[in-house]
Amino acid sequence: MEIARRVLRTEIEGLEAVERKLGASFEAAVELILSTRGRVVVTGLGKSGLIGRKISATFSSTGTPSFFLHPAEALHGDLGMVTRDDVLLALSNSGKTEEVNLIASVLKRRGVKIIALTGNLASPLARLSDVVIDVGVPREACPHDLAPTASTTATLAVGDALAVALAEARGFGPEDFRRNHPGGSLGERLKVRVAEIMLTGERLPLTSEGTPLQEALLEMDRKRLGCILILDPQRRLRGIITDGDLRRALVRHGKVEGLTVDEVMTRDPKKIEKDRLASEALDLMEKHLITVLPVVDVEGHLVGILHLHDILGKGSFKFTV
Repeated sequence: MEIARRVLRTEIEGLEAVERKLGASFEAAVELILSTRGRVVVTGLGKSGLIGRKISATFSSTGTPSFFLHPAEALHGDLGMVTRDDVLLALSNSGKTEEVNLIASVLKRRGVKIIALTGNLASPLARLSDVVIDVGVPREACPHDLAPTASTTATLAVGDALAVALAEARGFGPEDFRRNHPGGSLGERLKVRVAEIMLTGERLPLTSEGTPLQEALLEMDRKRLGCILILDPQRRLRGIITDGDLRRALVRHGKVEGLTVDEVMTRDPKKIEKDRLASEALDLMEKHLITVLPVVDVEGHLVGILHLHDILGKGSFKFTV
């Protein structure tokens, strides 16, 4: 525990040191990115590269188009991805990473503006850059002051600060964020109760026991859910007929004439209570490879039906088997 607390204290001290040094260069970096017509190209090698990937992802999700450029790949053709309208954000604590500096040098000759996040203001990278933000920390949390720890934390934090400052300057709001996170919409839908998204009333494809199959098929076709639910007189669910059940019935009987729903339906089908979460319904559907799920109350009476698309918001979903 003492080691853990020492590491956290060291990283906090590093962040406080970087905060104290923030000034005109940070503002210049924000203005430069706001004025660019292209994207923020982030690059870094090793641990800095891992931090760079996260910074780039945060930029993109908060309204600043960005991508990460691996230095090795860049030097073997991927530099062609960068245009004069882009700005390079180069990460290197020492400022002496040869691959990063070579990229910066080539792009500088092309007229690309360069922002450096480095802990060495006298480094080659700093000299190549148009804007230099000092992310140097007093020491690493590593006991030998060698492994990138406090320095990578500080670089990540400054990257976050840039992303948030840019988002606020652009007026980037919650609706913009949601548009960039369609997967997040699914996350919100999975938190609601089944009763909030199920189909009810006239939209339900219903019939009773003993109904001729041909008659039931007409109702099934009208409601266009790919199934029909069979109820007893007390409105309890007795069975379901899906498109798959129909195919199996045709293989088995060679016809539908003369059959009743009782002969074709799947008895005691999978169902869910209306007060359960949509996430539970999705788990059940995925487990059993089904796309519709009848919904019942605590007494087992049918109250609705849930289609996979009602959970996914008309999106697409691929079952894993």
